[in-house]
Formats: sequence, C-alpha cells, structure tokens
Amino acid sequence: MFKLLEGPQTLGRGRLFWSCFVAVLAGALAYPLFADSYDVGNFAYFLIWIFMALGLCLMWGYGGMLSFGQTLFFGIAGYGYGVLAINMGGGTATIAALVLAVVLAMIAAGVLGYFMIWGGINGIFFGIVTLSATLVLAFFLGQTAGPEWHIGPARLNGFNGMKGMDPLTVGDFYIEGSALYYVMVALIVIVYLALRMLVNSGIGNVIVATRENPQRAEMLGYDVRKYQLLTFVIGSGLAGLSGALYTSWGQFITPSSIGLPAAAMPIVWVAFSGRSDLTATLVGSFLLLFGFQTITVYSQQAALVLMGALLLATVMLAPQGFVLGIGKLAADWWHGRRRRDDGAVMAEAGRLRSEES
Repeated sequence: MFKLLEGPQTLGRGRLFWSCFVAVLAGALAYPLFADSYDVGNFAYFLIWIFMALGLCLMWGYGGMLSFGQTLFFGIAGYGYGVLAINMGGGTATIAALVLAVVLAMIAAGVLGYFMIWGGINGIFFGIVTLSATLVLAFFLGQTAGPEWHIGPARLNGFNGMKGMDPLTVGDFYIEGSALYYVMVALIVIVYLALRMLVNSGIGNVIVATRENPQRAEMLGYDVRKYQLLTFVIGSGLAGLSGALYTSWGQFITPSSIGLPAAAMPIVWVAFSGRSDLTATLVGSFLLLFGFQTITVYSQQAALVLMGALLLATVMLAPQGFVLGIGKLAADWWHGRRRRDDGAVMAEAGRLRSEES
C-alpha cells in the first residue's frame, strides 16, 4: 500500500517530502488553537473547494479530459443536499443527505459520461458539452422562483437560491466552526492519499496511458472507455462533495455558484497549480483561493480580472503550471545537491584509500 503513495505518477517522494507533509498537517491541526473563530471558518470555506480542484486534476491532468462541468455536479449535489436535508427533517439525517447528494452527483456523472464517452466525444468537444450542460442547469434553476417549483417542503427559489437546510449535525451537535474545519482537514487527507494510491496503481497507469495514446492502450487489451468513465465519475463525485459541503456550510445555494464565472474558476486553479500533479493542485488551489478571497474583500471585479490574468500568464509562460514548475525546480536542486555531496564523499574516500596504499 505504501508503495502506491510514492509511485511515478506523483511528485514528492522520500523521507523529506513526507516529513514536510507531516509538519504541514501538524500545523493545520494546531491552527484553530491560536487563530480566532472567524479565520478558522474562512479556512474551512477554502478547504471545501479543494475537492473540486482535485477531481478536475484527476480528469484533466491524468485522464486528459478537460471538463467544464465541475460546477454542474457541484450544483447537483449542493441542491440535492438542500432538498434531502429539508425533506429528511435535518438533524443527524444531514449526514445521510450529504452521502446521498454525492451519490446523486456521481450517478448524474455516470449517465452524462456514458453518452459522451461511448458517443466518441473527446478533446475540445468534451469541454463544450460539459459547459453546455452546466449552463443549462444554471439557467433552469434561475427560473424556478415560482411557488410551484418545490420538492416537498424544499423550495428552489430561483436566483434567490435555496435556503433553510440544516448544517451537518450529529445528534444535537452542529458541525460548524472549528469542528467543520477539522472535518475538512480529515477529508482532504483521506481524499489526497486515496487519489495518490489510485493514480499510482495499475488503474492509474491505464488512465495515464489513455491520456497519452488511447489507441495504443486499446491495442494492449484495455477498454479505455471504462477507465475514462471511472475517471469522470470519481472527479465529478469530488465536485459533488464540494457542493454538498458548501451548502451545509452556508445553509444556502444559488444558481450563480453554477454559472459561467464559477465554472471557469476550477480551470484557473488547476492550470495555475499544475494539472498533472495532485500535490501541486492541492497547494496551488489553496493559495489561489486564499488570495482570491483576500482581494474580493476590496473588489470582486479586481479578483476576477486577476484570475483571468493568471490563466493567460499560465498558458503563455508556464503551460505545465507555476506551482508544479517551482516544485520540480526545488526537487532538481535538492537531488543535485545530494549528488554533489555524495560525489565529494566518494572522492574523499578514494583519496584516503590511495594514501593508505
């Protein structure tokens, strides 16, 4: 199992990397002890979006499928959580609502993915179809303001958005503030390690082979369509997890969280970070979300312009991603330093042997 965590499909291996991983995790766990509750709540909000970015990294970076549909499944699970939580009466049933909402998003991804992949849709057309489906859902939900648009007692409310659902609850304990933060950290660690094991497994190798040359992978006996569908369902399910968690965090969701500007954000996060590596996506997406939120306090328009400029700069200057590029430079520097140290030690040993002889 541990070998799968350090396979060739992921950057970051060895004792130094895992020592840094443990140090960062310890810092994240200790953060609520000295930060105020407002900042802890903000960090929990940033972490909610990381699942969507990791899902897109899996689909786009490893599977070669550029999907604009992350907010589609975000919305399906987000609205699904709201409808289920309200209809199931809240309380501990919100945990079941969260799980069912994610399953609902994965089923929707399975249906859409089946027709696209078995229909031979790939390349840029894959992005066009997923974007079209996203906009259809956003426009549909925007015109559901009338009282006739409801599922049980849950009203959709059009552009005003759905509200009134409970946050995640266990018994009488609401999972909010620091508790929600720790849940986010635990879920991210689980998802991150599970994705590392997936991409470094035999299934992950086939997914990467499908990205590189689907015809050759098929000639080797693999049904690439099944692997593409599996990748699409997992990646979309992670977007659904973000959507359900977002709705439980804010106790509301609106169609604007699904529309075109929102759909472009995951593309910017993953492209800037480095779509071909999970660690780069995790770190880069968090930094971008933190910077975006900080600038949004002063001007939302300026934050959106900055995101567009970052995407343009990434495409023109660092197509592999800025964070991934910096990570590779650091790794090369470290390995080069170790090689120089080893060479110096061997030269000194050779000199001593020659003196003894």
